[in-house]
Amino acid sequence: MNTDTALIFSWLNVLNIKRFNALKEKFGSLDEALGHIDQDLLKNLGCQEETIFGALNRMDECDPGSYQAELTKRSISLITIEDAEYPARLKQIADPPVFLYYKGSLDILSEPTIACVGKREMSTYGLRVVDQFIPAFINGGVVTVSGLATGIDAAVAKESIRSNGKTVAVVGHGLADIYPAANRGLAKEIIENGGLILSEFPLDHPADKYTFPARNRIIAGLSLGTVVLEAGEGSGACITAELALDYGRDVFAVPGQIFDAHYSGCHQLIARGQAKLAQSPEDVMTEIGIVTSVETRHGASLQKYNPVDSDEEIIMQVLTTMPQSTSDLVEKAQLDMAVINAKLTMLELNGVVKNVGNGMWVRGVV
Repeated sequence: MNTDTALIFSWLNVLNIKRFNALKEKFGSLDEALGHIDQDLLKNLGCQEETIFGALNRMDECDPGSYQAELTKRSISLITIEDAEYPARLKQIADPPVFLYYKGSLDILSEPTIACVGKREMSTYGLRVVDQFIPAFINGGVVTVSGLATGIDAAVAKESIRSNGKTVAVVGHGLADIYPAANRGLAKEIIENGGLILSEFPLDHPADKYTFPARNRIIAGLSLGTVVLEAGEGSGACITAELALDYGRDVFAVPGQIFDAHYSGCHQLIARGQAKLAQSPEDVMTEIGIVTSVETRHGASLQKYNPVDSDEEIIMQVLTTMPQSTSDLVEKAQLDMAVINAKLTMLELNGVVKNVGNGMWVRGVV
């Protein structure tokens, strides 16, 4: 289809793949169909009355030249499902979007991609999971895909950038603005670091309760597999996982404590056989065929750390992967608080231990 046709139909925001195919069958092309758009045709396509009148009003106000100029001003591009640049993996799903607006590097979608999804109300444990999984994915040459929401999504994007990797954010609104507003700066960082922002919605379309499930299918469709890093029962992350299953893609879930409602969705996916247990990033990469020879964290090779003295050795022995306070460590290590604090600082600088918040410490990978 020509550029003006694509701009107008994308602006109307009425075409799913079923309606797109129906118009092509009836008229031969969308260029020809454009001249026949009226109330009856939209009704025959299955559009509701509110959608029909909204689309006809938008058609009256649409100036493709002005719209293209606005997209160009914002460094936003539009592709259609007919274009060679359209993402191959996304085209394979049953309900691919007909139009995609994007900002950034579309080329990164030819690399291995893994969807990394989870709760908006991220826990400290969830952040630790992100810190463990994302650097390993990046080191394996993976491009991460998420939804730019608060919580896990934002943490995935930030950790991908910190690990010198690329990330894709699929949003549930038009690219005229970023929602939530708190992630506008992060969206800019994604683009500046070679990443990509994607949307199927016209520039002015707001986020609503219908746009996020639509966004989730794109996240799943772009990716070789979907990893649920943290999810409660019935969460959007679980919906993304179920969509990935429908598309024949691998699904993985990270387990949490059985008492933690933040992980009830993950546990249900595993219990139902819908998701494979992911205890490490290597579990995921091995399953989808990505093999790395050197384990890394934040881009640096991991080597076994040798304690510099007996105090460090004792602290490393009492630390585990479960958070402990400095008071706990004083009691278990039988060392003074001043010694504990000083040694923890040095061990953290060496990447051996990690402060996970609220004065709680865990042992890192050594």
